[in-house]
Amino acid sequence: MITLALSKGRIFDETLPLLSAAGIEVLEDPAKSRKLILATSQPDLRVVIVRASDVPTYVQYGGADLGVTGKDTLIEHGSQGLYQPLDLQIAKCRVSVAVRSDFDYAKAVRQGSRLRVATKYVSIARDFFAAKGVHVDLIKLYGSMELAPLTGLADAIVDLVSTGNTLKANHLVEVEQIMQISSRLVVNQAALKLKQEPIRRLIDVFSRTVAATATATA
Repeated sequence: MITLALSKGRIFDETLPLLSAAGIEVLEDPAKSRKLILATSQPDLRVVIVRASDVPTYVQYGGADLGVTGKDTLIEHGSQGLYQPLDLQIAKCRVSVAVRSDFDYAKAVRQGSRLRVATKYVSIARDFFAAKGVHVDLIKLYGSMELAPLTGLADAIVDLVSTGNTLKANHLVEVEQIMQISSRLVVNQAALKLKQEPIRRLIDVFSRTVAATATATA
C-alpha cells in the first residue's frame, strides 16, 4: 500500500489532475466527507488528509510514503529525511511583506527603525530581514494575519499572497516580495527503497505531466 499525504484546498484540487494523468481517481471529496483516509481507484494507493503544515512530518516519519507540500512549509519545517524529486508547479503564490496603506515602510527601513513583524513564516521572515540588515521583532501568529497591522499588534506582516485581494480588502499593501512559492512532491527515503517501483512510476508520470503543462503554457 502506498500512502499519499495531501492537505485540503488548493493543493488537493491541483494534485487531482496529476493523479488523473496516472490513471488514479480519488473516490471521495474531502470537502464533503469527514473521512481522513480516502480510497482511490488504484487499490494499492490511498490518500490521507492532514493539515498542510503536517505533510512533511507525516512523510518524514513514515505516516505517509509521499506527499505534496508548499516550498514555504518545507523551509519552515526543514527537509531532513525527505527526498524532493519534483517541483509540481502547482498552488503557486508568493511570500511577501505587507503593511497598512498609510504606513511608510520604505522610510522606516531607511531610518533603521525596529519593525514588529507578524507571521507564521518565522524562518523565512528572519532570514529575509537579516539579509537586509533590518532589525525586527517577530510575532508568531497562525491565522488572520491581516489583523495584526490593523490593530497595532505589528507594523508589517509576512504572509502568502496569491491575488492580493485579501490585502486590498483590509487596506494593506504589498511592499516587498520575498520569494515565489509552488508545491513540491516529497518522498520518504526509506519508502523509496522499499516501494521503489510504484513510487518511481508515480514520479515519472507526474514529471511528464508537469513538463507537458509547462510546454502547453509556454
